[in-house]
Amino acid sequence: METEIKNFLFDPLVGKIVSILIGIALIWLLIKFIRKKFLSKIKESESRYRAKKFSNVIGFLLTLLLITVVFSDKLGGLTVAFGVAGAGIAFALQEVIASFAGWLAIMFGGFYKTGDRVQLGGIKGDVIDIGVLRTTLMETGQWVDGDLYNGRIVLIANSFVFKEPVFNYSGDFPFLWDEIKIPIQYGSNYDKVNEILLRVGTETAEGLTKASMEKWKALQQKYRLEDAQTEPMISLIANDNWVEYTLRYVVGYKKRRATRTELFTRILKEVDAVKDEVKFASATFQLVEAPEFNVNIKSKS
Repeated sequence: METEIKNFLFDPLVGKIVSILIGIALIWLLIKFIRKKFLSKIKESESRYRAKKFSNVIGFLLTLLLITVVFSDKLGGLTVAFGVAGAGIAFALQEVIASFAGWLAIMFGGFYKTGDRVQLGGIKGDVIDIGVLRTTLMETGQWVDGDLYNGRIVLIANSFVFKEPVFNYSGDFPFLWDEIKIPIQYGSNYDKVNEILLRVGTETAEGLTKASMEKWKALQQKYRLEDAQTEPMISLIANDNWVEYTLRYVVGYKKRRATRTELFTRILKEVDAVKDEVKFASATFQLVEAPEFNVNIKSKS
């Protein structure tokens, strides 16, 4: 029994396994120390998050390197077997490999970052975590009107960045163009309507016009884009029932619903103040009475 224990303890394979376990423990203790001592002191949350994610990758790479070095003398004769096994594993785990490649593309390709509002895989929401295999979203919309959270947390495979378009609402240009439509009765003071809408739009979007234009100019340095109008603008069409005014304006990507509420509230008050000159239109239906019919029936004797 004693001899068997000695043989087991002095077995080279056991020694290598123990060395690997000790090495892994030291690697992750070092990673934990670096996180606590240095990375946790990074003030900017996005940089701190990226640094912690990168430390995880370094830890996994060092662990893989340790295992390779410890078993390096055993790998020569197993090259062919590892090659065949690797091909089978790659085929079986192709979705996992694609997700890992997607993670690299996200981290270094600038698809999106934590805090961005995106639409990915048909799901819209705010990115709250970017894992090696999955991106985690706090979902917006669905049964909730507007761009508000509905409470669902959605995990989406990173491989979707290669399969479907990625819509980023807050990347290089964190603004959206939005529109509201106002129906006005025929015979109203059209110049007054135009004045009210333009003034309300300008005052509500005050500050955003300049900020969005600066972002657009920066975007033109990066991409081939034409000039865009970020100031509020009015357009109208005349249809069968009323004159339809459209107010187009720039808004922050998280304040679209609140801005629409503010605009409608102010426009309602402004129009009520000049109700003799301007009136809202609504669909009306006129019921026409059916004409009378006189029917004479003659009987044959």
